[in-house]
Amino acid sequence: MVFYFKARPEAGDYIIFMGLDKYENEELIKYGFPEDIWFHVDKMSSAHVYVRLQKGQTIDDISEGLLEDCAHLVKANSIQGNKVNNVDVVYTPWSNLKKTPSMDAGQVGFHNSKMVRTVRVEKRINEIVNRLNKTKVERKPDLKAEREDTNAAERAARKQQLREKKRQEELQRLEKEKQAEIRSYKGLVVSEKMTSNKQIASTSKSLQDLEEDFM
Repeated sequence: MVFYFKARPEAGDYIIFMGLDKYENEELIKYGFPEDIWFHVDKMSSAHVYVRLQKGQTIDDISEGLLEDCAHLVKANSIQGNKVNNVDVVYTPWSNLKKTPSMDAGQVGFHNSKMVRTVRVEKRINEIVNRLNKTKVERKPDLKAEREDTNAAERAARKQQLREKKRQEELQRLEKEKQAEIRSYKGLVVSEKMTSNKQIASTSKSLQDLEEDFM
């Protein structure tokens, strides 16, 4: 089971989501998207919360309002973190999550600690948590299929881009050949290289001269 929440409207059309337990967390870790940003309460047990950014966006594009929604949601879903103030929430791109065979279900590390950021949540703000909970939707998605479908669509898009690139290159090649042919033809017909009828007549013997030579 995965829970989905809508971020505040003024932040944009963003979906925040988290797994029901550590097993769903494993699926989310395994089949995440490059646009996913992962959130967790630092040094405490908590839910794994994600927000999926728009294509082309990075962690630097997270607005203050969206960050606040994600941080409060992950704090509210930490048994220990929900009871105390001044909780640190860490967040990083999904691609930075590191999973090794020796780790327990739901446990992760980081490939690069410099890519991990921290935001402080001073205290729970019920207005934020309640607003998010009102948008909560439960689904049982096939995360593997979703990831495979997206991969297939991306491969098809790349192939189409490659075909279009080759088509443009072929059109450019044909145009260059056409222009080269035109320049070559012009070189053949320039006036300096042509002989007029008058010039031919001046250098040719008359019919009478030819007859006399023959005789």
